[in-house]
Amino acid sequence: MNKQLQDHARKTLKEGLSQCSAFQRGLFNRMYNPDNLGKNINDVVDMLEEDKLDWAMQQVQRTLDNNKSPENVG
Repeated sequence: MNKQLQDHARKTLKEGLSQCSAFQRGLFNRMYNPDNLGKNINDVVDMLEEDKLDWAMQQVQRTLDNNKSPENVG
């Protein structure tokens, strides 16, 4: 993945994570940075390995979609 795509993926992840709950961001942190749970979520995204960006984006998008589903709203 070239640098421009990586930058776009990281920006998209940060925007998506900002729409997630604190619990969901904590879960993301535990999955991708289990050795330093106090690290800022944006720093976690910045340090993600290139080969994990696509999967992380899929996970965040699914979470956002689930958050919008009728049974999870209200």
